Amino acid sequence: MEEEQNSCPSCGDKKKNIGNWKRKELGLSCMLNTEVGAVLAVIRRPVDPTAQFISPQEDHFDTSIQQSLKSLRGLIFNPPQEWRTIDPFIYLSPFLDVIQSDDMPAAATGVALSAILKILKLEIFDEKTPDAKDAINFVVTGITSCRLEKTDPVSEDAVMMKILQVLTGIMRHNASVLLTDHSVCTIVNACFQVIQQSVTRGSLLQRSARYTMHELIQIIFSRLPDVEVHEGENSESETEDVDENPGYGARSAVDIFQFLCSLLNVVEVLETEGSTWHTADEDIQLFALVLINSAIELSGDCIGKHPKLLKMIQDDLFHHLIHYGTCSSPLVLSMISSIVLNIYHFLRRFIRLQLEAFFSFVLLKMAAPGASLQLQEVALEAIINFFRQPTFIIEAYANYDCDPIRRNVFEKVGKLLCQQAFPGTGPMTTLQIQAFEGLVIMIHNISENIDKEDDSSTSEPYPVEINEYRPFWVDKPKDDLETWVEYIRVRKAQKKKILIAGNHFNRDEKKGFEYLKYSQLVSDPPNAKAFAFFLRYTPGLDKGMIGDYLGDPDEFHLQVLKEFTGTFEFKGMILDSALRTYLETFRLPGESQKIQRIIEVFSERFFDQQSLEIFVTQDAVLVFCYSLIMLNTDQHNPQVKKKMTEEEFIRNNRAINGGQDLPREYLSELFHSISNQAITVFGQSGPEEMNPRRWIELMNRAKLMQPYVLCDFDRRLGRDMFACIAGPTIAALSACFEHADEDGMLHECIEGLISVARIAQYGLADTLDELVASFCKFTTLLNPYASAEETLFAFSNDMKPRMATLAVFTIANNFGEALRGGWRNIIDCLLKLKRLRLLPQSVVEYDVASTSSSDVPETLKSESGVIFPNQDPKFFKRQTSGMVSRFSHFLSLDSMEESISLGMSEFEQNLKIIKQCRIGSIFRNSCNLPNEALLNLGRSLIFAAAGKGQKFSTSIEEEETVGFCWDLIIAISLSNMYRFQVFWPAFHDYLQAVAQFPMFSPIPFAEKAIFGLFKVCLKLLATYQTDKMPEELIFKSINLMWSLDKESLETCCEYIIQSASKILIEYPANLQTQLGWNSVLHLLSITGRYPETYDQAVEALIMLMSDAFHISRINYAYCIDCALDFVISKNTPVEKSLKILDLMTDTVNLLIQWYKIAYSDPGNNYSTESNTSASSLKHNPRAMESISFTKSLFIRLGEALRTTSLVRREEIRNHAVASLRRCFQLAKDLELTSTSCINCFNLVIFAMVDDQHERMIQYAKRENAEREMRSMEGTLKLSMELLTDVYLRFLKQIAENPGFRTFWLGVLRRMDTCMKADLGEYGETKMQEVVPELLKKMIRSMQEKEILVPKEGDDLWEITYIQIQWIAPSLKEELFPDVL
Repeated sequence: MEEEQNSCPSCGDKKKNIGNWKRKELGLSCMLNTEVGAVLAVIRRPVDPTAQFISPQEDHFDTSIQQSLKSLRGLIFNPPQEWRTIDPFIYLSPFLDVIQSDDMPAAATGVALSAILKILKLEIFDEKTPDAKDAINFVVTGITSCRLEKTDPVSEDAVMMKILQVLTGIMRHNASVLLTDHSVCTIVNACFQVIQQSVTRGSLLQRSARYTMHELIQIIFSRLPDVEVHEGENSESETEDVDENPGYGARSAVDIFQFLCSLLNVVEVLETEGSTWHTADEDIQLFALVLINSAIELSGDCIGKHPKLLKMIQDDLFHHLIHYGTCSSPLVLSMISSIVLNIYHFLRRFIRLQLEAFFSFVLLKMAAPGASLQLQEVALEAIINFFRQPTFIIEAYANYDCDPIRRNVFEKVGKLLCQQAFPGTGPMTTLQIQAFEGLVIMIHNISENIDKEDDSSTSEPYPVEINEYRPFWVDKPKDDLETWVEYIRVRKAQKKKILIAGNHFNRDEKKGFEYLKYSQLVSDPPNAKAFAFFLRYTPGLDKGMIGDYLGDPDEFHLQVLKEFTGTFEFKGMILDSALRTYLETFRLPGESQKIQRIIEVFSERFFDQQSLEIFVTQDAVLVFCYSLIMLNTDQHNPQVKKKMTEEEFIRNNRAINGGQDLPREYLSELFHSISNQAITVFGQSGPEEMNPRRWIELMNRAKLMQPYVLCDFDRRLGRDMFACIAGPTIAALSACFEHADEDGMLHECIEGLISVARIAQYGLADTLDELVASFCKFTTLLNPYASAEETLFAFSNDMKPRMATLAVFTIANNFGEALRGGWRNIIDCLLKLKRLRLLPQSVVEYDVASTSSSDVPETLKSESGVIFPNQDPKFFKRQTSGMVSRFSHFLSLDSMEESISLGMSEFEQNLKIIKQCRIGSIFRNSCNLPNEALLNLGRSLIFAAAGKGQKFSTSIEEEETVGFCWDLIIAISLSNMYRFQVFWPAFHDYLQAVAQFPMFSPIPFAEKAIFGLFKVCLKLLATYQTDKMPEELIFKSINLMWSLDKESLETCCEYIIQSASKILIEYPANLQTQLGWNSVLHLLSITGRYPETYDQAVEALIMLMSDAFHISRINYAYCIDCALDFVISKNTPVEKSLKILDLMTDTVNLLIQWYKIAYSDPGNNYSTESNTSASSLKHNPRAMESISFTKSLFIRLGEALRTTSLVRREEIRNHAVASLRRCFQLAKDLELTSTSCINCFNLVIFAMVDDQHERMIQYAKRENAEREMRSMEGTLKLSMELLTDVYLRFLKQIAENPGFRTFWLGVLRRMDTCMKADLGEYGETKMQEVVPELLKKMIRSMQEKEILVPKEGDDLWEITYIQIQWIAPSLKEELFPDVL
């Protein structure tokens, strides 16, 4: 047998399943039999428990109920039943009959309820059982119509507990999906009835009933997401929907939700001292709020699919929440805030105006000073909960703050947090700490989203400019993210301009509207609608001026009035509510005609939008409005003694409605409304409240508004929104840091500081500067009244100054690219640390171990190791994640006692803190700074070096500080050589500016500057620069500095001569500008005057001129000037001077070479032939200019030699004359023209002869100066010989000049002067022997060349003859024999 079972396992399983089924069915049968028996036993139990038997006369119970129970018992086992296929009415009806019977005792009812509960729990039937729908709904009907015989309270409570359990069991049953909407509502209603009855009973029943109610709501609304939406439900119509669902659905949810909302209005009647007054029942309110919250949590965003339910939340629920949120306990407010937060999560697209109203009328009002402390705390906590949501603040800013006709929700909330967080004089309160935490959460939220590592979006432009007219009241849907962001940024800019225009309007109406036109907020020609929306929605406008403008009879003003009135939505309002709403926005003018125009337009608008169709004509509305205004004056003017009665008011308004009377009830309602509350016809403004008429207007506007925009963070929006609250935020953070005592609070302040910096780096430079300035004062380093010892003590023994110092330099390291004026504060702190000896000797090299140059990729290094910016932004990506961790480490540092026990001195502790500041990296990484930040950093350093804002106790301290500043200036300059021409012009301007400071002292500023500037210069000239501007810039600054304090040249002459020599020897090819050569050679000549630097200077010059390769037309004149300075210097040995003179003479060959190049260089585009004619040069100005310049350089050389010919040392003088002779010998290849020759004579030779002659006469007048006089006479003789030689050499060219006659007379005059020189007591001059010979030589040559011959019309011969007679009569016969 076992083998057969093993061979057919499926047959065994089948038999096993059949057996299990039979056992289960048998168990159900036994259960039903037991429950029937229990009910019958209770029914048969005597009324009097002491009776021994039941008398047939006392059997007063319904025999039909007993018979049905017995019939059910008879069906249970005969035959065995398959209960899931049997109609549930068979076994449910007997028990329900017992429950609904009026005669049954409470015990029997309780047992029957237990039986029903057991049937439901055991699921004898399910949704697939035949007639299950009718059965489950029949159970609901039976349970909810339970008849309970009055008995003792305990029994009654027990039965009601059973009813609650059964109701829950019904909703939990599988067949509950077949319940009708009516049945579900009946269940909820029955449960609430138990709650109401439990008020006078035990607390256990009340708690159970409320728990059941909560459970029912959870079950009902958790099914809403699964309910299908049919076309009949996509309407907000109040008509009944056709029920096409197999079970309950949206209709029951709507009814139940409406019921829950109505519970918020349950009032409690209180009687005190004979008076009765009503107050909200807070217990019921809280219970209803809990149920509503559960319904929203479980339904989620599916509510948006059901228009009726959504409308109920938008209208009824929100109206109640806003109303009771301002006048309830902290517990109710907390619950209301939770509900609104849940609605925000699921349905915020549909509650744009409602959410704005909740913040404006509830949270902002309750959290502001004036409310109770508990309410403020609850409201702040609610605000913080909203701020914890990832996208709330950006969405609030986009939906409200950027809408010109909406309130600034984000800005107001942010400023409120700053206000509440601002500490007072005492310790911080819990409210202040709470507000501070909310503020920090908001800052972190913005910073984490605006400073994402993977966000490459731009943050420009800032601020936004309005470039074209756009209707500011038109709100467009969000289609494209990029254009939408720009769109709402423009709208925010419009909103700011509108507020400015409002300020102008209050002062002058015309200026306000002109500013609107200027800001392109109105079209051209003006649009009446733009003016209307401006007057309607701009906060703070003068209501009297609005009324006067609207009442003006001008045609355009009338258009504005109509458009203004068109902004109101009066649907659903009665006339007095509409009139109140209308007249609240402006002050009704006093002139009757203006009032009439305004009321006429209002009447037209109200008539078009009236909901009740009470008024048949517009005139009826107009007449009745006047009647209401008169009634308002009558009832509320204290001067009116006899007040109008209701009957009089009704009688006065007879037949005004198209000849008919208005409904009496309508008139009565308006009479009492105005009698109880006046209409503000004069524009009085009290505290804003969300009254019913304002709510109706809000709901009407909501139908026309764009839905709430869902959006993610955008860097531009994040920056813009923080800019609205930047000032108060920084003030609050600073104040909290100042008053904080706990480490945790200090840490949160620093975290907030870093987050603000992360935000401000994207265009909010002023904010970042303000932040740095605020926290710099906490370092105690900038206290001008504290001594160095006091500052050091405070810094060493207080955590706040050290944390503030670390924070400030952390900002400089990580956000320096956004700093502007804040660099000044940072530099001031740095200099104070330097004076306190808390910095290493060289800050730039301090923490090089942490970032060595070897760690930098080779592509980022220059040859000298300076790090340049990488093209890959990832390399220089700022790591902000580790910033706050340093502060965590800082807070965990060893205490003072522990540090002492470890042998750490106070100085070592401070140094440990300074090391964390990573000050050196600020300057090493300055190559990453944008131009503006670099300029501000340089400006701060230069101004600090010049002493601005600095106080020095000793000259040594001043010198060290100035030197330190210049070291940093040079460090950042060397790190930014790749953009030198970008930043150095501004640096030079700063140098010029400091020189104009009233109290500026160039010592030691200029000295340190020269040292530093030459370092930059050498770095710059180390490589060839295609752009000449950097070279000119640096030499301009060098010249400026040494000219400020020429005495500083003596101090730093050795360094200057080393630098100049290095430039001339190693980098002459890279020196390309005239300014550069002039500066280097000039400084070479100046510093070469000092004995300790002379040798190096003169060797550098000799090497430059000996090579001559680097002498060009650019530097030739400067080389000659420098050489001249050395030649005439007393320090120069004779042999050196003679060598330099020879080198100067040799440069004539360079001039000749350049002269020839001017003719033959193809690059000049004037000739490619060697025999270029002079006529061709006339058409080439460049060639002519080059030739002329070359000849001018020759004259410059001659002038230098002429100057040398006047020195005291005879050997050098004579050599100079000889060099000049050689120069003129070589000059033949320069092809000097007649004009050039005469210029050479006038500027060089004649001047030399004149000067030497004058010097000789001066010596002759001195005593004991014969040797000097004779020496100078010898030099003059050489010069006269030179004159004769050069004259004869260039006689042909000179004679061709039209001014030859004058020139020749000049020669003769100088011959005469020398011939007749008066040497006084020293006797006759030897020139009397020389001059005749020279004259003879020149005249004979002129005669030979027929230049000096008698000619008709030329008196040269006659003048010469006369002059010879005067100069040397002895030559007359020899030179002019024919005359005799």
